[in-house]
This record gives sequence, C-alpha cells and structure tokens, in this order.
Amino acid sequence: MNILDQEFQQFHHSSTANKIELFNRDNHLFDLILSQQLDRKVLDHIYHLTCAMRKISKSKKGHLFLQNRLPHKRAILYFAQPSSRTFLSFESACHLLGIKTSDIRDLSLSSEVKGESSDDTIRTFSSYAHLIVMRHPVGNMAERSAWLLNTHSNRPVPILNGGSGHDQHPTQAMLDIYTLQRSFSSLEGLDGKTIIMCGDLKRGRTVRSLTYLMKNYNNISLIFVAPPQFQMGEDLLEYLNLHQIQYSIESESLKNVLPQADAIYMTRVQDEHDQQKGESAQIDLSNFKLSVDDLPLIKEHGVILHPFPRRDEIDVEVDRDPRAKYWRQERNGMWTRAALIAHIFGVDGEILNYFEEQSDSPTD
Repeated sequence: MNILDQEFQQFHHSSTANKIELFNRDNHLFDLILSQQLDRKVLDHIYHLTCAMRKISKSKKGHLFLQNRLPHKRAILYFAQPSSRTFLSFESACHLLGIKTSDIRDLSLSSEVKGESSDDTIRTFSSYAHLIVMRHPVGNMAERSAWLLNTHSNRPVPILNGGSGHDQHPTQAMLDIYTLQRSFSSLEGLDGKTIIMCGDLKRGRTVRSLTYLMKNYNNISLIFVAPPQFQMGEDLLEYLNLHQIQYSIESESLKNVLPQADAIYMTRVQDEHDQQKGESAQIDLSNFKLSVDDLPLIKEHGVILHPFPRRDEIDVEVDRDPRAKYWRQERNGMWTRAALIAHIFGVDGEILNYFEEQSDSPTD
C-alpha cells in the first residue's frame, strides 16, 4: 500500500462530517459524492430550480438563455461502467446549459490499459475539463477521486458521483426525491409518507442513497421488502436508528404491505455484484414483483417508482396505470442534474431571477 492509499484510507474511515467539509466549499456544494451532502435546504432549492428551468425551456428565448449560462465550461463524462439513462441525462443536462462534453466510456481505449493508475487518470482529466462526472464499478472510487483533486492537485474541479460500486448514487436519489415531491405536491409534500423499497436492497446503490435522504423529512416510515439475502445492510439500519426514522422489514411478500404504501420503489437484482456467477438466480423472488393484479391493493394516490433498468420486477402492463411514475422519474433525471450543475457553478441565482422576471412580465 503506497502513501496515497494510506492517506485515502484514513480519510475514508473518517467521519461523514469531515468528508462533507472537504466536498463542500463555504457551505455550498463543490463535489457531490455522498447523499449525506444533500440537506433539506439544498433539496428544496434544487426542486424549485428544476421547476423553474423546465418552465424557462418551454420557449426558444428561454432555451437560449439557459444555453448561454455556461458555454465557457467543459465536462468529461467518465463512465467506466455501462449506463444509458445516467449518461444521457448528464450529457443532456450539460448541453442544456451550453457546456461542451467529452466522454470516456471504453477503458480499453484509455491509458489505464497501459498500467496508468486511476489517480493519474483523474488528474489528467482535470487538466482538460471544469467538471468530471464519473460512474465506476469500484466502490468509493468517486470519493477517492474527489479527495485526490481536493488535497493533492493544484487544479481541483468538481466531481459528480454518477454511481460508485454498490455504495452510493446521490444524483439518482436527488431525482427520486424531486419525483416524489412533484407527485405529492397536492398532498402536503413528502412529509408523513410511507415508502416501500423492494428488491435487492443490500447491493442497490439507488435505495441506499435514497434512504440516506429520508432524515430530511418528517414522520417518514420505510418498509424494506426483500428476501433475507437481499435485505438492507446493517449500516443503513444503524443510520435510521441514529436519526430515529421508523422502518420495518418484510421478508415474505410484497403483497403483505402494499396497502400501507404511499410510494413503492421497485429495484432489480444487482447480479453483476454476485461473487459467483448465477448466485442470485438461486433466490426465489416470485413474491417480490409487482403485477397488474396487485394494483387494486395500492392507494389511489400511490406512486410507483423504479430507477431502471427494469427486468421483470414490474409487469409492463403496470405502465398504463397513472400511478406508475417511473418514466416521468427517468425524464426528471436530465432536469434535476442540470439544476445541480447550475447550482455548483453558481448560475442558479441568474436562472431564478430570469424566471421571476418572466413570470412578472405582462402577457399580450
């Protein structure tokens, strides 16, 4: 283990507060690596900013205004792990603000195949960009990259974690919160709601990141639905206990708890993390799927979400039900990520001022 490895391990095992201090600047997001960086104030701000940007973009004038916010910036999309939605939404979010993008999606074409370290790769990227968005199959890689640029580089640039191993995916959690807020906007918001999380909770970084955000809302109740082998990890349960967030565990069937839920968050099996090939296929998941026959059990105002990609955990017939919000959830990814980038680069105030001015302008 070299000196950098030793220093990072010391940082990695330090407190969350210590990490947030490094990844934020003057109480403002610089990097986004951990869901714990997103407090209620930031989440509400991103929500309002996202809504404003969506409305602004409906006109050609407004669309051009947004594109002129950051045309002097460049971003590298470093996706060392397969991705469709996260990659396209980040790329589109950058273009919405006028940011020029380059992407690295095939590591066999990079210098890493020659033996270059991931540390040197990230430092190289920082020489050519003002923003790095990264997805990596190795856990904590985004955290290490942000730590490295903030402590061992004369050119720190913001890093956005687009998914790192099976530990965190904070921008997915951010767009999930936005979708829930929009869905419950006429029902006093997200406070007081009961949310089911179903599927591979042990290895699903989307449910892990979303669970961290629950401390920002009042009287939330979580129901973790999965066979014992896929139940939520002890580290997240300890976190919920620490923050006095109510939760229960259902290990037999999704149907047993569907009537209780205001929102159902379905996930696929993360079998890419199997230690032995085919390991997950041996686990019976027949009672942890959502079919059209289950819809009468769900509340009239219920919300059905899925971070995608989907396999067979939600019947495609469910798509027709107005409570199925996962396609809207997917589209929300571009808008919330564009709002996040605008916030990080400090043009959010300009955007909100423009929105208010346009809203106050008399119509013909």
